[in-house]
Amino acid sequence: MSSLAAARADNFYYPPEWDPTQGGLNKFHGQHALRERAKKIDQGILIIRFEMPFNIWCEGCESMIAKGVRFNAEKKQVGNYYSTKIWNFTMKSACCKHEIAIQTDPKNCEYVIVKGARRKIEEYDAEDAETLELPADEERGKLVDPFYRLEHQEEDLKKKKEADPVLVRLQRASDARHADDYAINKALRARLRSQKKRVAEEESVSRKKGFGIRLLPGSAEDAAAASRVKFPRKFDENRKLKRALISTSSIFSGSSGSSSNNNKRLELESKRRKIKAAKVSNLLSGGYKPSSWTQSRVSSSRHIA
Repeated sequence: MSSLAAARADNFYYPPEWDPTQGGLNKFHGQHALRERAKKIDQGILIIRFEMPFNIWCEGCESMIAKGVRFNAEKKQVGNYYSTKIWNFTMKSACCKHEIAIQTDPKNCEYVIVKGARRKIEEYDAEDAETLELPADEERGKLVDPFYRLEHQEEDLKKKKEADPVLVRLQRASDARHADDYAINKALRARLRSQKKRVAEEESVSRKKGFGIRLLPGSAEDAAAASRVKFPRKFDENRKLKRALISTSSIFSGSSGSSSNNNKRLELESKRRKIKAAKVSNLLSGGYKPSSWTQSRVSSSRHIA
């Protein structure tokens, strides 16, 4: 069934009622070979895909239509320039459905906007763009004169002689750059190998330090920024105080046993706490002012001891 549908779509299917004396399939079906594109062929109009040749401004909504935008345009002949036909392309703008008409200009090898839009004027300096400026229409008309053409050729030859040293130097530089492809490829591969080796070393160092990502090599700016970072002194004092409190706290539970071993252990532990409490008091007397909670904790430990 799918092959039959494909044959019908490609117009290769011949139904049983078709007779060769009736002509081709298009004539048999009563349609044109171009289908919907030729619905106005009796008026000399053919629907084509037209591409905008330059940037224009739509006169309907003042929006810009860029070069290369495509439209379904009606193509028809509106005249002749000698033996060359002049074609007119009529389309509708996609932004506001405004009608735009453009036709060819065989005399100047250009497109001309007839209605519905205006061309966007784009000027540039040929010297800044590093391009050659084409001669104006008046100069091109003067080139018909042999004397003017001879003078123009002499000026061109003079400009060529002035530009020859620069062109020769650029050509030599280009030839030297691409003279030995093997040497250039070898140098490039050596650089890539050294780069891969350096990346592998950085990744191994990062893995050894426990980082999941590759660390970039250190720089003088990073070292200077790290030296400017200073942690607060209070952090170190709090850390020392917490360590002292942990060392003075008992490792046994608060419940007293009835056995003699437990009593001995408690006596030893009380002695240790007295010694550690003296160390804590010495540490606190060094200029650190603990909070009320810390003082109550130390006093309670002394009371228990």
